[in-house]
Amino acid sequence: MPIKNRFAETHAEITGWRRHLHMHPELQFDVHETAQFVEDRLREFGITDITTGIGQTGVVAVIKGRTDTSGRVIGLRADMDALPIHEATGLEYASTVRGKMHACGHDGHTAMLLGAAQYLAETRNFDGTAVMIFQPAEEGGGGGREMVKDGLMDRWNIQEVYGMHNMPGYPVGEFAIRAGALLAATDEFVLTITGQGGHAAAPHEAIDPNIAAAHVMLALQSIASRAVDPLKNVVVSVCAVHSDTDAFNVIPQSISMRGTVRTLDADVRDLAEAKLKQITDLTAQAHSCTADIVYERGYPATVNAELNTEYAAEAAASIAGSVDTNTPPIMAGEDFSYMLEERPGAYIMIGNGDGATVHHPAYDFDDEAIPAGCSWFAEMVERRMPIDA
Repeated sequence: MPIKNRFAETHAEITGWRRHLHMHPELQFDVHETAQFVEDRLREFGITDITTGIGQTGVVAVIKGRTDTSGRVIGLRADMDALPIHEATGLEYASTVRGKMHACGHDGHTAMLLGAAQYLAETRNFDGTAVMIFQPAEEGGGGGREMVKDGLMDRWNIQEVYGMHNMPGYPVGEFAIRAGALLAATDEFVLTITGQGGHAAAPHEAIDPNIAAAHVMLALQSIASRAVDPLKNVVVSVCAVHSDTDAFNVIPQSISMRGTVRTLDADVRDLAEAKLKQITDLTAQAHSCTADIVYERGYPATVNAELNTEYAAEAAASIAGSVDTNTPPIMAGEDFSYMLEERPGAYIMIGNGDGATVHHPAYDFDDEAIPAGCSWFAEMVERRMPIDA
């Protein structure tokens, strides 16, 4: 694999950083130790233009190229937070914090961007400015949104922005990307169906919300099968159902259902929300019940700009030899989407090999991917801001 030689030399060091982060996971915005670790490494590299507290606990570091005739500014982003999962890997560097683990590889993302920052600070073989973005709270907190709100793009005049995520099940160090929507919008809902409680032996004297809720659950699947163009993607999942009683002989007063809607297209997102509300309300009415609907929009779809996808793929191909430029969309979500709404850019997947998938207690980031990931980050800067331009 034609990685940059410097990353072969620093591979063990970067692996050490990654495993340290893995042992000390933090959640959402409470990543103070992680952010301090990142800042300390950046200062060791000789980087002095460092700002902390962006998006609450984010870190932004600026590296100037050898020249700056282009005036171009490229942003590179990694996420820092872990997940509330009890680790089951048995590794010698397993999480030391019970109930928290890096089950999505953000420790690897952060370490790879630190490795690229070290290299770029040493070589400065580019014409322009590289902005290293270390983001908190990707896992449900919307840290990307909060960094954007704090002026990330305007304050540092970022013109293009790029990010990377590991991809279990794909060969280690190989890359996959697509133009357009790569990851889904992630909306959530809570549906409460209320009837009239009563004794289970006299259902005719009650209004059973269980029946209405069951019909709602089934009818919601018609959104994908009958309301949306079959060539477009949508997922509607009811993931939890709760009654206001656990008794064997009581018809409950109300049933609560919660779940998620995943879409790749903005129009489909609007349609799915409208149909979910309509189906729930009218189905409840048909069973003499009422419906309370709480629908919250989460992360928007992660949409890669076409030209920037080409840039990202070219850089990846120079490292891995080839790159899958038409990888299927993934219905998981990612708050790098907020940055891509502000600036053109692209998000790429790097192979993490065989093993447990992300968000699994047995997951682990494969350190053999580090040289390729670092090389891609650095290559994006050097290709987009060539010294001889």
